[in-house]
Amino acid sequence: MENPLKYFAELKDPRVERTREHLLEEILLIAIAAILSGANGWNEIENYGKAKHEWLRGFLRLPGGIPSHDTFNRVFAALATEGLEKGFAAWVGSIARLTAGEVVAIDGKTLRGTRTTAGKALVHMVSAWANANNLVLAQRKVDDKSNEITAIPKLLKALELSGAVVTIDAIGCQKSIASQIVAQRADYVLAVKENQPSLLADIKDSFQMLAADTVDEEIDCGHGRVERRTCSVLADLSLLDAPGEWASLQGLVRIEAERYHKATGKTEREIRYYITSLKPNAARLNAAIRQHWSIENKLHWVLDVGFGEDLSRKRAGRSAQNYSILTRIALNILKQDRTCKLGIHGKRMQAAWDHDYLLRLLGAQI
Repeated sequence: MENPLKYFAELKDPRVERTREHLLEEILLIAIAAILSGANGWNEIENYGKAKHEWLRGFLRLPGGIPSHDTFNRVFAALATEGLEKGFAAWVGSIARLTAGEVVAIDGKTLRGTRTTAGKALVHMVSAWANANNLVLAQRKVDDKSNEITAIPKLLKALELSGAVVTIDAIGCQKSIASQIVAQRADYVLAVKENQPSLLADIKDSFQMLAADTVDEEIDCGHGRVERRTCSVLADLSLLDAPGEWASLQGLVRIEAERYHKATGKTEREIRYYITSLKPNAARLNAAIRQHWSIENKLHWVLDVGFGEDLSRKRAGRSAQNYSILTRIALNILKQDRTCKLGIHGKRMQAAWDHDYLLRLLGAQI
């Protein structure tokens, strides 16, 4: 794994020079090393630094000793998120190699610990997840008094998407977003729901009036349930109003999901609709739509369970979104490690116990 720290060398220190007791690059390194080793929050990062003081002195200058948790909080609350995001994307770009047809899932996540009694809006982040690479590619904060529609184009712009298949939930089903994805030489699969009522009605009518060009069925068993997913695809767009306004639109997709719960004996049924720039191929589209949900299982769930993200109470300035970047750096590093056959929790414990393993995770170039 290549050391990510060199990609943050151009970060602008937000502190007044005469008040700096700690080097910015050392604050960043200690924070990442601590999070890799199991720390969840500024207090635990400070405690980690103090516990590892003598070891850290072997390769860091530490002119002011170990920063306090207040120092970590103040620095990351003031640090420009754009610079941290840019460095993160550059680092990921150096290690990620998107394969042709790889699914890149775009989805948002609210940082619930940022809730305040004053009614300040919760911090909401939109992330891009590369399924085959098992990596967070980039993320962007949704601006206050805005929504994901404005954040998604900024996130896409930061990505090299050539040959990828971008999947987004219904909020991303916008003509401008479809055009941007195609302009970046990628394909799209966009969920269609009630936020596009005319399009949704036209798609439902199409499947009622026309025969599917291709159909695929998958059956999964696990977690006490049996799920059958039937994917039907239409290439005929004649019943849509102005289909040419959707860039490179080639197909309409219907997913019929049926879940049988063994414990209760109950069966749930759901029908979902999508539009796509991919050629009609039900098997490929069934797989791509299924892979979209890996962002929930492999990213959002891990951040909450493995890193306690929803429990985090960081609220000052930019601290919440900047800390979320640090956790995604740590998650990417741990996901890419193949030397330790443990889960995320086990790898973090191993990093805390084994300095050589931690140095390998950090690229051994610090």
